[in-house]
Formats: sequence, structure tokens, C-alpha cells
Amino acid sequence: MQDIVSTSEPLITDTAAVFGLLMLVLAVVFYTSGLSNKYIKNFYAVIPPLLLCYFIPGILNSTNVIDGENSPLTSIGSRYFLPACLILFTLSLDLKQLWSLRKRAGLMFITGTVGIILGGPLAVWLVSLFAPDVVGGVGPEEVWKGLGSLAGSWIGGSANQVALKEILEPSPKLFSSIIAVDVFVAYIWMALLLYGASKNEKMNAYLKADDSDVKALMSEMEKLSQENTKIPQTRDYLMMLGLAFAGTGLASLLAAPISEYMTVHHPGLAKFSLTNNFFWLVLFATIFGIALSFTKAKKLEHAGASKVGSVLLYMLIVTIGMQMDIMAILQNPGLFLVGIIWISFHALLLILMARLIKAPFFYLAVGSMANVGGVASATVTAGAFHTSLVPIGVILAVFGYAIGTYLGWLCAILMQMVSPI
Repeated sequence: MQDIVSTSEPLITDTAAVFGLLMLVLAVVFYTSGLSNKYIKNFYAVIPPLLLCYFIPGILNSTNVIDGENSPLTSIGSRYFLPACLILFTLSLDLKQLWSLRKRAGLMFITGTVGIILGGPLAVWLVSLFAPDVVGGVGPEEVWKGLGSLAGSWIGGSANQVALKEILEPSPKLFSSIIAVDVFVAYIWMALLLYGASKNEKMNAYLKADDSDVKALMSEMEKLSQENTKIPQTRDYLMMLGLAFAGTGLASLLAAPISEYMTVHHPGLAKFSLTNNFFWLVLFATIFGIALSFTKAKKLEHAGASKVGSVLLYMLIVTIGMQMDIMAILQNPGLFLVGIIWISFHALLLILMARLIKAPFFYLAVGSMANVGGVASATVTAGAFHTSLVPIGVILAVFGYAIGTYLGWLCAILMQMVSPI
């Protein structure tokens, strides 16, 4: 019966109709997630909107309502929406402000990043000692390729995860399993951090921390927010989209000849993904976004550049979700153990560093979520301490977007080295 279903024509084949359906999914998910009904709020407390943005399109694909694997929308998402949202996220990067936080907030963020880079290979190696099949595989099914995309998510965010998915090319089935691990493990860890935020004084006492600088930061951030926030105009949105997609076009224009040159003259670099066109596309898009952060374009963040970037990101996510095979999640449950070991190492390293430098729990929580959860989760976590601290979460998370693809790629290479042959 499964073979009959999989080979029959999907219910909806028109590309515009499929795109409209995916946008309707986004609209329904985010409309309902904002309702005050207690049953709906309890539902979203357990099932986050991000998960539904992946899995509802996946269900549509798995039940043959749409054909995600062969749809042109998947390419449009990765080649247009992804680099555009990276540019909008990184153009707000404030390197000066980030540098001012280097002593404790920055150090906690970097510690979290190191915990992800080293925790992945450690988890793969440990699991390979007693269950090599869990972290093995051949070709597109090589587990390290899927876990490499997870490293991108846990250092930067969903955009970096998609970038590494395109670069490392794990199978859709493997990637479906990785998304389940990502959401399950990351949101459990986030829930623990949010609980810790509600016990902030006790956590600071355990860490022997002095949080006077956090309190001073609250006052400063409240003042900056009041001075800079503006109501966006049509001109602002056109500027955002113009810069984002012009930068995407230029990045694509530069990526093609460089990847072709590498393929012809340095084919041995393929194992480092340097012959991959998409690697260069993401690299140039990120560079353009960082370059814009040194110009007046940076002020577009006050009109909501990162929010527009988030819209493009969620449009990207549903095009990824439409490629998922929901049943593949059950194919390798051992991957959840890999994820738990991985995030535990990340958490342990952060706790040890926080106690060593007497960093407040706020820096630990936001430093972790700026890695593992990206802008959305870092914003929620920072807001759990105080709304005026949200920009700190955004700054660190945006920096994570800037470096996530490349350090995630490094983590993937390390996991490849320790994976069973």
C-alpha cells in the first residue's frame, strides 16, 4: 500500500497552490500561537510553533498531498530566502557593543560555542563505542552529515542549519531525524534555562556571581531602546528587501565562478566543501551582511530588519519541512542519545566557566541560547530576566548567525573524523 501511495501523483501539483498552502500553514500556526485560550497556550507550551512549521509540511508530504522532494520551492527557499535572511540578521551586528561584553557575556557565548564544537565529536565517539550503527551510515545517510547541520543550528540558528544541509547534503530521511533531535533536545534545555531564570537569585548564589553589571545593563538598554525604536515605513521595507536580495544576487554571481574554479583546479578540496557553490553563496551573503553593519543600513534594524529576516526564515523553514518523511524520525532513535550527550557537555562547560569567572546566570542562559536557539530563543530567554535585556540576546545570537555556518562546518569535519568507518 505504501508503494502505491508513494508512486501516485500528489493531490496538489500546482507550484503556486503549494506555495499558498505553505503560507497558509505559517499564518495559521502564528495566529493560533498568539491566542489567549488556555488550551491553545498549553498546547504551544509543549509543541513550539517552530516544530509545527517543520512538521505540518512534512505531514502534507508524507501523506502525498504535496510532493516536496521534487518541488522547485525547495531550491527557491535555500537559494533566495536563506541568504537574504542571513543578510538581514547580520546587518544589525554591533561589533563595538559585542566587544564591550567580551569579559563575561562574550566569554560565556564563546564557551557555549566551544561546547557545541567539541561536544558533537565527543558524543559521536562515545556512542560509536557501544552502538556504531547509530552514528555510521554510507553516502547521504552518513550520520555526521546530518549532525553537521545540527551543529549549524546549535551555533547559529535555522538559517545556518539549512546552509549546512545544502553543503553537506544529508538525505531527507536523515535530516528529518535530525530536526526531531534538534527540537526535542534544544527545547528541553531551553525549558531548564527558563526555569533557572525564575530562580535567578538562587542560581547566582550557586555560581557565586556578582550581577551588578547586569543591573546596570538593564538601565542602559532601556534608554537605548526608547531613543531608537521607529515605526517602519514602506520605504524601510523596500530598503530591507532591496539590500537583502541584491546581496543575494551578488553573492550568487560571485559563488558560481569560484566554486567552478575550485572544482577544476583543486578537486581535493571537495572534502572540505570548498567546491560547493552553496558554501560560497552563504559565505558571501554573510560577508555582505557584516559589511552593511558598518554603514547606515544598520539603522534598518530599528525599523525591524531582523523581523523581516525572521519572516523569510520561516518561509524557508516550511520549504524544508515539505521535504520531510515523518516516519523517518523513528528510524534511528539512538540519535536522541547523541543529542543529549552533546548538549550535556555544552551545559557542563558553561557551568564550569560561569563558576570560574563568577558570571551571572543571565550570561550563562543567554550565552547558551544565542548558540543553541538562535535569535528567537535568545530573545525569549533574555526577556525572561528583563525585557530591557532582550537586545543582548539579539546581539549575541546575530553574531552566532555570522559564525554558525563555518564553525558548524568545522564541527561536522571533526565528527566525520571520529565516525565509525
